[in-house]
Amino acid sequence: MHSVSTPANSPDDSKAPLSLWHATARNRRSRPAFAGDLDADLAIIGGGFSGLSAALHAAEKGLSVVVLEAEIIAYGATGRNAGFVVPNFAKMDPDNIITALGAKHGERLVRMAAGSGDLVFDLIRRHNIDCDARQSGWIQPAHSAAAFDKVKSRARQWAARGRPAVVLDKGAVRDATGADGYFGGWMDKSGGVLNPVAYANGLATAAEAVGTRIFEHSPVRSIERLADGWRLATEHGHVRAGKVFVATNAYGGKLNSELARTYFPLKVFQIATEPLPASIRERLLPGGQCVSDTRRNLFTFRFDAENRLITGGMHIVGIGADRRVPRTIHRRLAVHLGITDIPPLAYSWSGMAAVAPDFLPHLVDLGPGLIAGFACNGRGIAMTTTMGKVLAEWATGAAATDLPIPFSPPAEIPFHALMRHAPNVLLPWSILQDKMDERGRR
Repeated sequence: MHSVSTPANSPDDSKAPLSLWHATARNRRSRPAFAGDLDADLAIIGGGFSGLSAALHAAEKGLSVVVLEAEIIAYGATGRNAGFVVPNFAKMDPDNIITALGAKHGERLVRMAAGSGDLVFDLIRRHNIDCDARQSGWIQPAHSAAAFDKVKSRARQWAARGRPAVVLDKGAVRDATGADGYFGGWMDKSGGVLNPVAYANGLATAAEAVGTRIFEHSPVRSIERLADGWRLATEHGHVRAGKVFVATNAYGGKLNSELARTYFPLKVFQIATEPLPASIRERLLPGGQCVSDTRRNLFTFRFDAENRLITGGMHIVGIGADRRVPRTIHRRLAVHLGITDIPPLAYSWSGMAAVAPDFLPHLVDLGPGLIAGFACNGRGIAMTTTMGKVLAEWATGAAATDLPIPFSPPAEIPFHALMRHAPNVLLPWSILQDKMDERGRR
């Protein structure tokens, strides 16, 4: 089994893969480290989905763009997720968002999210990106009667906005997923699956084709305000840019300590089994969708292009977690899907997600012409791709306050040094509540 935790140092391409996706992406290209001095209209720190999407869309608008990636393209959360394209929000529904943000700002954010899945797959088709993409849909089964009531409301809210959202009864969920025990669920047909590293590599190639310059192994050491923009210092040079987009998500390190205190860093584990035999594969997800249910300790699953079964989750961390947690997730997968002879683990990996207190994406004002975008809360592929397109509008002159994503100065979480551990501290209680729900339906 390939077991990889979050590395502390720069990866060496000749070593073990960082994730299943790094191992199986067919379109990896090495890029040089930055050296010298360079001027650009837009400098982007981070070579993940949001940074690469911003680079592509800004360069298509005629801007000169430079991307500085500290490691390799798709090194961080971009390359460590499950490859789900989910065009909605992790916790908030459209009506909740409009209540929280007001009709004008709320509807803009909802419209942005609603089209995010289509944007991803349109980019893949337009740029012929080889990433095993299938716009087959995303299913959310309900693990309790109360959860089913909630997801029926959720589906109705998205359908009212013209989205391909459908409610699934108990039998339809069982037929679509192969999993028993759910009360029903819903599906957004505009979602789907892909290889996230291959998708990011394709975005990078497309951005370079329209003039973007991308540099790997080029961490930014400091950001300095100039009279007409900003200067980014790397180990071997400087980039001067009128505008800067910090697209590091939870992998910003010490670049901006104030920014790091505005979200909860959440360690998420993922595993992939050896390919399943046809007798089991035919029962599970015959339509090729991806699944994430309504449990507090979320249960997810999908297949990759070679019929490896992929799942993940958040588990209690501690000594030996990188070996203990994948085995726990593997056992959970067998139980929830009723697989008595589950294939062994082939890959395990982990990564860091950024979670905002309100579970919404945010743009953070770090100074004139300097913005950070982060906290997509488990909806990274769809949400960060569309975030990048939105930031390209800002780079070409749109006011940040007119963008559909909430924009504000850094809002530090009180007692962040302690509160940053809250998701893991509260996990045992979440697991207990899930078990109580499951006992209640028997």
